[in-house]
Amino acid sequence: MALNIERRNDIDWLRVLAVIVVFLFHCAVFFSYEDWPAKNNTLDFGMTVFVSIVGQWIMPLFFILSAASAYYSLERRTSREYIGERFLRLIVPLTFGIFVLSPPQVYIERLTHGEFTGSFVAFFPHYFDGFYRLGGNFAWMGLHLWYLEMLFVFTIITLPLFLFLRKEPMKTFVAMMAGSFKRRGTIFLFAIPVGVVEMLVNLQPNIIGRRDFGGWSPLVYLTIFVNGYVIALDTRFRQSIEKQRITALLIGIITTVTGYVILTSGGSSSTPSFSFLRAFNSWFWLMAIIGFGSRYLTFSNRFLRYANEAVLPFYILHQTIIVIVGYSIADWDMSVRAKYIFLVVFSFILISILYHKMIRCNNVSRFIFGMKLKGGESISTHA
Repeated sequence: MALNIERRNDIDWLRVLAVIVVFLFHCAVFFSYEDWPAKNNTLDFGMTVFVSIVGQWIMPLFFILSAASAYYSLERRTSREYIGERFLRLIVPLTFGIFVLSPPQVYIERLTHGEFTGSFVAFFPHYFDGFYRLGGNFAWMGLHLWYLEMLFVFTIITLPLFLFLRKEPMKTFVAMMAGSFKRRGTIFLFAIPVGVVEMLVNLQPNIIGRRDFGGWSPLVYLTIFVNGYVIALDTRFRQSIEKQRITALLIGIITTVTGYVILTSGGSSSTPSFSFLRAFNSWFWLMAIIGFGSRYLTFSNRFLRYANEAVLPFYILHQTIIVIVGYSIADWDMSVRAKYIFLVVFSFILISILYHKMIRCNNVSRFIFGMKLKGGESISTHA
């Protein structure tokens, strides 16, 4: 029998908003100085700044929300059920993405980088030549779907720790910790381990890990994932975050400006001090976003129920559609602003039509995109 666990509407809203932001983010990458499969004929400094600022917190937000989902999933599932559910929700769509959605992106990248000429049909057999980022083409991480792959790995390696934290002695310890974190500013101490890991990555990028995934190292994401799970264990953490949301937002803005000034003044992003500045900046933004969500996004409606179900398919589709549309309009004689609006609107409409008319309608496509099957068991937790 399913446990009747109260649903966190704020988590659902933040998940929906996060996917919208990452969609706008990737539309902006098309115009930024950052390398990408397809680029506009005119690059833009403003888009580059937008991408740099949003990149500080958007993927960390995905992982901290995923940690909350992991907590609620383990509330009603055994360990085996938890792993099985994550496999279906993450690995099945990842596999589809690797073999169906990634080849067009790699093809366009090879065309725009002068590394291949010819049709997609001619290119497709070469998609299996070597590994992407290692001199080849096969996108073993699914390109933007690396998040699904990494999250599944985190699911496996953190399960013993998460189960340990649910034991009675640890519940007492977490309760004491949550009580002490009611003091003003203490919730920001969770950024310290993030800063330590970021510093180690900067000191030894080829040994500890690289920041090739959304601007952060996998070890940083793992640290944020564990932090997010600990925060989900006691409601007093949530209350502290909500109370300090304005402080977090203000300091987030201040540290963003500080980091920008340091970098534009010739400072290095590899110093230990900048590592901690970057880590705290990201954590301040996360606490502000989660705090405002907890305060104001506690309601539900028809749009949320529809959009929450569409989140994963939309995420899976979005970058492939953006790259294809962007490549098609790259040489249009339009201003960056007008072309960005066109790319956002047209890509959003196309993704929405694919989801509404093709994906959500039958169980085969729902299975491929990691959705619950129609007529299946009703799940009252954040799966």
